[in-house]
Amino acid sequence: MLLKELTEAVGPSGFEDEIRDVIRTHATRYADHIFTDSLGSLYCEVHGANTGPRVMLDAHMDEVGLMIVRVDGDGLLRFRAIGGIDPRVLLSKPVRVGPHRVWGVIGWKPVHFTPRAERSKVPGIEDLYIDIGARDDREARQVVQPGDVAVFATAFEPFGDGCAKAKSFDDRVGCAVLLEVLKARPLLPITAVFTVQEEIGLRGAEVAAKRVKPDIAIALEGTVCYDVAGTPSYGEGTKLGGGPAFTVYDSRTVADRRFLDFMIRVAEKHHIPYQLRRVKGGSNDFGAIQVSGRGVMGGSISVPVRYIHAPVQIISMDDYHATVRMVLALLQEIAEGGFTPPAGSGGMKA
Repeated sequence: MLLKELTEAVGPSGFEDEIRDVIRTHATRYADHIFTDSLGSLYCEVHGANTGPRVMLDAHMDEVGLMIVRVDGDGLLRFRAIGGIDPRVLLSKPVRVGPHRVWGVIGWKPVHFTPRAERSKVPGIEDLYIDIGARDDREARQVVQPGDVAVFATAFEPFGDGCAKAKSFDDRVGCAVLLEVLKARPLLPITAVFTVQEEIGLRGAEVAAKRVKPDIAIALEGTVCYDVAGTPSYGEGTKLGGGPAFTVYDSRTVADRRFLDFMIRVAEKHHIPYQLRRVKGGSNDFGAIQVSGRGVMGGSISVPVRYIHAPVQIISMDDYHATVRMVLALLQEIAEGGFTPPAGSGGMKA
């Protein structure tokens, strides 16, 4: 299954080689031209049967992860986060470490050895370590070196009523949507870009947008779910099973009402469920794409993900399939002249 293959591949920010190879294998079957840039983002062009605006579709390949920074004398590995990870979700979680994918467990001193005054405190990442079962640093260094990365050891599995769990739906779910769109061979000429280093600053998308110079861009992302009790805006934000989420506002983007209204019209015309994404913090690749060049028209479409940036993440498969339908419907409407970007945007001449 596509989602299983994508989510179980390794690819923290800056270390996207394995996931890029997996995506390239699939994309080669559908794209007319494939290449990479110096940062490592993967570009897949479909020439299309119709002429029209230059459309860029984006999904980032990288996932949050851990980097080994020190091997202690007792063989325990000290690490730092790659991307935004809350240390509260790390204790006792299994990981795969280094190029040999050795098993490890994230550890901390047990409650028996923790003074009562410290038990209510959350340990910082600097307090934690990865135990790979090595007897000392010499044995540990035979399989792991500082600078190696670790990822959560979570297999993709369907469960519950139409849900699935995995380690990296942010943003392998967007990558899967983008591959499904390539497979459908849309009529419009499009450039699908699987970007690198989103989790550490939208870096790949910034470079890609300058290269593609799109007239319209759509970022495909996994986004935070607000349907868990205790979250801010509980009952108001995105929820599992509510359909693809269109960004209205986040830390890098205020939606262009023209394109947002277009997405809503298309969703309603094609009977695709949708919801609106309104978050105070966080952003996605569209935050970098929209301010490229002379400015780029477009928006972002996100699949809601429960427990995002955690070892186990959850999506609704209905949301995933609805997002594929949504992107294909948008491209169909654009190809038929249903939306024209304003003169002077992206790569269009004023």
